[in-house]
Amino acid sequence: MRTRITDMLGIRHPIVQGGMQWVGVAELAAAVSNAGGLGILTGLTQPSPEALVREIDRCRDMTDQPFAVNLTILPTIKPVPYQEYAQAIVDSGIKIVETAGRNPEPFLPLFKEAGIKVIHKCTSIRHSLKAERIGCDMVSVDGFECAGHPGEDDVTNMILLPLAAKRLNIPFLASGGLGDGRGLAAALAMGADGINMGTRFMVTREAPIHEKVKQRMVDASELDTALIYRSLRNTARVFKNGVAERVLEIEEQPGETRFEDIQPLVAGVKGRELFAEGDLENGIWSAGMVVGLIDDIPSCEELITRIVAEAQAIIRQRLDGIVAA
Repeated sequence: MRTRITDMLGIRHPIVQGGMQWVGVAELAAAVSNAGGLGILTGLTQPSPEALVREIDRCRDMTDQPFAVNLTILPTIKPVPYQEYAQAIVDSGIKIVETAGRNPEPFLPLFKEAGIKVIHKCTSIRHSLKAERIGCDMVSVDGFECAGHPGEDDVTNMILLPLAAKRLNIPFLASGGLGDGRGLAAALAMGADGINMGTRFMVTREAPIHEKVKQRMVDASELDTALIYRSLRNTARVFKNGVAERVLEIEEQPGETRFEDIQPLVAGVKGRELFAEGDLENGIWSAGMVVGLIDDIPSCEELITRIVAEAQAIIRQRLDGIVAA
């Protein structure tokens, strides 16, 4: 399958693995890239810029295909040396970067001088247009279905993707609610140049997540996610467990929600421990509504091959047959 994304990134299939905290490590990124997609290392999963350089080297030992690094720029309690992480990415010779969170404009001169292609994650058309104006090479358009932070507009991909196709000139990925060949075919039909999958790649053999967590996501329905932090205007979609429900109870109490009341429940270290140990009630983890479409734990190779084959069959047989009729 050839699109503007495959041509620009030098990959075989228009499928990108989104950057995910604690998940985007060399084993997963290399497996996705070896299968013909674009694997992405999550920069801030590594504790320091020096550790990120070592992780990039590990990934290069596992694949000779293109892979990227995610740099998520968000306000944090403990200051993050973003500029040092960005410089480490450049010094390591990475040629594709996925940015997310705040405006990546301060980092673009550094990345552009190094010949890096920048993909920025956006949850709205206005942010996508801004990313295009400041010089991003492509955007990932995240619909309300997505895991993590879907923004505050609550617009789904059935609306966002046609709007992006109408208004953007740069290539764009569809993100949110995507996990099979139907989703890829639909995204391409609505004008996207490929798809970005996070949650679906969490439930693969190479993902560094405890089998209990993966199996819980296999067993889940499309109703098993929760929207937390709504009262803080920083909405996040996570898997619905007891911890997420306790957060919602706190947010529903009268008066203004204070993050300090929630913080002990949602500390990032708890999510890392949950992935490592499999205690499903130890913390929260990001998951999209696509969990309702996940019913197995394949390898990345098996997953990508299946998605591409399903999408090709839909395009060649079902859609072409409808037109011919």
